[in-house]
Amino acid sequence: MRFSAATTAERLLPERLAAAARPLLQRADALFSARDETGEAGRVSLIAFAIRIVNAVIAFVSQVLLARWMGPFEYGIFVLVWVTMVIAGNLSCLGFHTSVIRFVSEYRKNSRIAELRGLLLTSRLFALASSTLIAVIGFAGLGWFEDAIESYYVVPFYLGIICLPMIALSDLLQGISRANAWAFSALSPTYLVRPVLILLCMAGALAAGYAPSAQTAVICAIMATYVTTIWQLVTVSGRADRLNGRGPRRVLFRQWLMVSMPIFLVESFFYLLTNADVLMVGRYLPPDDVAIYFATVKTLALVHFVYFAVKTGVAQRYASIWHGGDRAAFRAFAQATVGWTFWPSLAMAVVVLALGQPILALFGPHFDEGYPLLFVLVLGVVARAAVGPAESLLTMSGNQNVCARVYALTLAINIGLNVMLIPLYGLWGAAVATAVAMSFEALALSFTVWRRLGIVMAVFVPATLSKDA
Repeated sequence: MRFSAATTAERLLPERLAAAARPLLQRADALFSARDETGEAGRVSLIAFAIRIVNAVIAFVSQVLLARWMGPFEYGIFVLVWVTMVIAGNLSCLGFHTSVIRFVSEYRKNSRIAELRGLLLTSRLFALASSTLIAVIGFAGLGWFEDAIESYYVVPFYLGIICLPMIALSDLLQGISRANAWAFSALSPTYLVRPVLILLCMAGALAAGYAPSAQTAVICAIMATYVTTIWQLVTVSGRADRLNGRGPRRVLFRQWLMVSMPIFLVESFFYLLTNADVLMVGRYLPPDDVAIYFATVKTLALVHFVYFAVKTGVAQRYASIWHGGDRAAFRAFAQATVGWTFWPSLAMAVVVLALGQPILALFGPHFDEGYPLLFVLVLGVVARAAVGPAESLLTMSGNQNVCARVYALTLAINIGLNVMLIPLYGLWGAAVATAVAMSFEALALSFTVWRRLGIVMAVFVPATLSKDA
C-alpha cells in the first residue's frame, strides 16, 4: 500500500479545504510515486530543500546562541576563521568533490564498474592527501606572516587549520552521495549533524567553565568536524563499496585530474564569490562589524537554500541525461529547474524582508543595524535564482572551462568593488558590491548557457528562444 497525501487530506480535512489542497497534493503524490530519473531528481531536490529548512533553523539558533554567548567581538573572530576554513577545506578537494558526480553518472550509465571502483577509492585518498598538504602550507604561511595579522586572529587560525583535511574529506563524501542520489547522506552530516555537535560542544565547554571565546568555539568546531567526518566516511564509503561490489579497479587519474582542475577553478571562484564579502569586511573592518554583516548574511540563508537544494538534486540528473544523449530531454529538464529555483526563492525573499529586523535583533544589541542591508543583498540572491543552477548545467555538460572564466570575471568584479566601496561606505559598500557581482554572475551564466547549449535559463525569457546546441 502506498501513502497518498491527497487521499489522507480528504479523510482528515474539511471538504472545502481538502478540495482546495487537492491539486497541489496530487502533484506531490505524482512526484513521490514517479519512478523515472526526473522524479528521482525532484525527490532529491525536495529532500534537500527539507534538510536545508531544518538546517536554516539549526544554523540560526546556533548562531544566535553563539553570538549571545561570545559577544560581537569574539563572535566576529570565530566567524571569519570558520568561514575561511570552510572555503579552504572545500577548495582542497581540487574539484574532485564535484567531478565525481559527473564521472559516477557516466561510468554507471556505460557499465564501467572497474573505473567506478577506481574513482571512488582514488578520490577519497586524493582529497585527504591534498588537503593535508594544503594544511601544512597553511601552518607555514601563517607562521611566516604572523606579524602582519591582528594578534587576536592568530591562535584561532592556527587551530582552524587542523580542520582542513576533515572538511575536504567530508565534501568529497558529500559528492559521492550526490552522485548516487543519496540526499540524506549527502546533506545531513554537514547541515544537520556538524552544527548541532558544535553547539552542544560549546554549551558543554561553557558549563565546564571555559571562556566564551573564539578559541573555545574553534576547538569545539574541530571536535565536531572530526566526529562527523569519521562517521560519514564509515557510512558512505561502506554503502558505495557494497553497491559496486568487489573486483578490479582501473585508475584514470590523469583524465580525472584534467576534468577536475577546471571544476576546481569554478568551485574556487564560486565559493570565494559567495563569501568574498565576509572576508573583505574582515580585512577592512573590526570583528564587531564582521559579526553584524555575517548575521545579516545568515538571515538570507532562507533564500539561499532554495538554490542550493535544487542544485544538489539536479546535478546528477544533468550529467545522466547529457551522457544519455537525449538533448531534447536535457533542454526540457534544464528549463524546468529554473522555475523550481526562482519562485520558492522569491517567496522566501519576501518572508525574510518582512521578518528580518526582529530576526536580527535576536542576535543581540546592535545586530539589527544590518537590517537595511537585506534589501540590497536580496536583489543579488533573487537574480541568481532567476537563472536556476546554470553553473551546474555547464559543469555537468563538459563546459567547465568557460564556466570558470565567468566566475573569474565575476570574482574580480566583486573584489574590486569591495576594495573600492568598503573603505568609503563600510557595510553598505560590501552589500552593494555583492549584489552587483551576483547580478552580473546571473546574466553572464544565462548568456553562456544560451551560447554554448542553446538553452534559455532565465525565468522571464520565453523558452522558445532556445536553439539547437
